Amino acid sequence: MFHRSLILGCAVLPLMALSTATQAQTRYMTRTGSAHFVADGVIKDDVQARSNTVTAVLDASNGQVQARIPVNSFVFKKALMQEHFNENYLESHRFPNASFKGQIQGWSDQMLQKTGAQKIRFVGSLEIHGIARDINEAGTLEVHNGSLHLETNFNVLVAEYGIKVPSLVRDKIAKEAEVHVEATLKGSGQ
Repeated sequence: MFHRSLILGCAVLPLMALSTATQAQTRYMTRTGSAHFVADGVIKDDVQARSNTVTAVLDASNGQVQARIPVNSFVFKKALMQEHFNENYLESHRFPNASFKGQIQGWSDQMLQKTGAQKIRFVGSLEIHGIARDINEAGTLEVHNGSLHLETNFNVLVAEYGIKVPSLVRDKIAKEAEVHVEATLKGSGQ
């Protein structure tokens, strides 16, 4: 009996380790995604910025997605715009991150088996400037060499997130910012 238990134990332990390794592979992540926004108003003043420090995680077992962007990581062409963006508009000292928590609508692990770009929808909560709002935005998912490339374009109504634009520059900053986010995520074991 002891001998049979020992043999069974030796067979089960590697399977448990394989199962744990497979579970670890269900998470894909990156810390080098990018976000870009354009918020030019009626008077064009090149109001745009880019961040290359988007952190994103996808749980492939259920399609849950989380992303975070440090607000002060956005770089503008004009240093004064960057300063005003952080100090006056987004108040990055009070609200250091913009974030999304949600999932890919209709997620199926079969999506990881398909080649080419797939149309998807990101459904969840977008938080900017301490205010969270529900969103439902189109995007794409592309699987390539074990990595997942996620991409989305959407618009953000500045006033909905409590961002106040002084009347002096109101014509230079759009009421609605065009946002583009993309990230290539790798499996946690890669």
